[in-house]
Amino acid sequence: RARAHWADALKAGEKNGATVYEDGERSAKSVAERLAVPPYFSLAEATLLVLRAAIGMEELRLLPRRAQDFSSAAYWEHFFRERGERAFEWYGEWEELREALERYLRPRDSILVVGCGNSKLSEQLYDDGYQNIVNVDISELVIKQMGERSAHLRPKMTYLVMDVLQMDFPDGCFQVVLDKGTLDALLTDGEEATLARGERMFAEIGRVLQFGGRYLCVSLAQVHILKAAVEYFSKEGWMVRIHQASWKEATASKDEFALPVFVYVMTKMKPGSASQILELCAEKHDKPIRFSSLEHLTEAVKERQQYALLHSQLNKNPNMGDVSLDLCSKESGQARYTLHVVNCPNMEVSRDNLFAIFIIPQGRETEWLFGTEEGRKQLAASAGFRRLVTVALHRDQRYESMEAIQAELSGKVMELAPRGLQAQQKVPFLSVGGDIGIRTIQHRDTSSLSGEYVIEDVKGDDARYFRRLIFLSNRNVVQSEARLSSTALCKGNKKSKKKKKAASSDSLKPAVVPTSLSIDKSYLCCAHHRAMVAGLCLLKDPEHLPEVPIRVLVIGLGGGSLPLFIHDYFSQCTIEVVEIDPAILEVATRWFGFSVEDRLKVYIADGLVHVSSRVAEAPSSYDAIMFDVDSKDAAMGMSCPPPAFVEKPFLQKVRTLLKTEGVFILNLVCRDVQLRDTVLAALKEEFPLLYARQIEGEVNEILFCQQQSRHKQPPAELRASAQVLEKALRQPGCTWDSTYVLADMLEAVQLV
Repeated sequence: RARAHWADALKAGEKNGATVYEDGERSAKSVAERLAVPPYFSLAEATLLVLRAAIGMEELRLLPRRAQDFSSAAYWEHFFRERGERAFEWYGEWEELREALERYLRPRDSILVVGCGNSKLSEQLYDDGYQNIVNVDISELVIKQMGERSAHLRPKMTYLVMDVLQMDFPDGCFQVVLDKGTLDALLTDGEEATLARGERMFAEIGRVLQFGGRYLCVSLAQVHILKAAVEYFSKEGWMVRIHQASWKEATASKDEFALPVFVYVMTKMKPGSASQILELCAEKHDKPIRFSSLEHLTEAVKERQQYALLHSQLNKNPNMGDVSLDLCSKESGQARYTLHVVNCPNMEVSRDNLFAIFIIPQGRETEWLFGTEEGRKQLAASAGFRRLVTVALHRDQRYESMEAIQAELSGKVMELAPRGLQAQQKVPFLSVGGDIGIRTIQHRDTSSLSGEYVIEDVKGDDARYFRRLIFLSNRNVVQSEARLSSTALCKGNKKSKKKKKAASSDSLKPAVVPTSLSIDKSYLCCAHHRAMVAGLCLLKDPEHLPEVPIRVLVIGLGGGSLPLFIHDYFSQCTIEVVEIDPAILEVATRWFGFSVEDRLKVYIADGLVHVSSRVAEAPSSYDAIMFDVDSKDAAMGMSCPPPAFVEKPFLQKVRTLLKTEGVFILNLVCRDVQLRDTVLAALKEEFPLLYARQIEGEVNEILFCQQQSRHKQPPAELRASAQVLEKALRQPGCTWDSTYVLADMLEAVQLV
């Protein structure tokens, strides 16, 4: 399923086509390259695009200005008169279509070719042993030309002037009706009158076919045409099967507009002999895939069209940005692999380093190196290949081994290889440590507020295991994460180092996460959580903070690791957590070791409402307020927090709740630069002292806000305060992870 988006592509294609048609100054190759832009096409414009790309510049004048002219007899008379006797092939010749067609043809069949034009297809079929052929076309001129051409070479071939909407043949006199492009020319749009003409054509074809006969229609499968044909014949009780002709073979040149060609196979059944059958044969030698509805079949065809266009774009434009597509299981239809195609067109490489495949171990697809466009570019550059395809493995899918994945993917990924790759050249499959990783889904459920989610355990760096909460609405974003340990304690664990991009070696066989592991509450997996804790050094007297009573308000629970860490390491701290979704509290309690205690309370409420109610009850009562709450609106340019949390009236309430020397710490995830500037401006109005800390390799930015600018500290003093706080937190009997250095978390802090 190609996810490649070009803005206003169809309009651009139509405009370019009209310009070229009128001024006649550009080459046919240029036309093809320019018109290969749109990834989606509609109605008969697709046919015009193919024609404009396929014929010479001097013949562009033969093309109609309107797609509707394709259904006009006068247009075709003009076309064939001007073109002469040179054959014009729509959608390929016999050799290119043979594989899809010949299994439905027998030499003894009586074959009717409708809208034959001056194509060589009938002649090639005749020469290949199918000699009982009748050809009809609406153009008297082309019938005369074709009849004269075959009179002596093919004496059994018949050519007749006839309108496919009203044929003179008796009922049931043919075993096969063959149509190459006629239906596409007739159904030029989805208007009611046009569709009525299509139904007249279908009715005539049904009338002249015997029971068991086949209507073989070669088409570009534009949506309205596919829908009209399948709806009509399936309602009539016919068996419907669609084949994709090999689009790489059916396209005469890589410089042409690469639309895939399909063959509809409609088999006439006796009334009541079979239930509805809708099938698609998309790959060579594959069994047909059966669909339960026209909508599902149409979507599957559309995916094949998008994939072919994506392939064409990759060949023509090696400078394309990050392109991704899903490969789905043939059995279930579920996404099995996500592929990202990364190009490094300016990289000087040897012929052996043109192309490689990188298998991302299960559970690591969310890491910056694999989960972001910038990271994948860095990966491709460091690997040293001109084009790198990264492959992410999906949850809920079983993978046997690296070798099995390679065997499964080899044929499909080679279609994404760049030009210049030798036919027999071996393409390397790369990975981290040579294994496919481990992912065990522990729990799955649906929240009425947050949607479907999963709890999964994965193997990460240094063979350590991690538990994650993933909302499937955004499957590549880790909502919450905790480290698992066999010796986990509530207050600390053995020192360990979590390296980025480290490799682990494990069995190539499928494995699961050990069940004896428990949550390591001493370890904060998320860098933004570590930065938020480090920001508490902005409070007065950081050396005494762990032992003095302070109040902290946290909006957003997640897995609960942030409030748990503060609770365990600040022994006199009282924490209030506000979480809008009761399902998340259950998740945190059951799967992430969270528990409510005297100093740690959870309120199931809307954070906006809770803060507003607290303003009247307890102003200036919190030493620290932390926002770590995500937005449920995926369309927003800011995914954390929801916009209402950073609007001026609400920020005024936050300031009212905060003690004069307190700190407001906000996790901001904003991809919209202008929106970010607006948020910072609103914060500055209420909190004159504002620090920002960008999390390396992530979109997250931690903002530290205070009310009094006279408390401003230069970066060096901030780091010194962080060192003081860390020393106070490293209490006897409370193990501290050696990788967590508070001063380092404030190293890149900037004053806004």
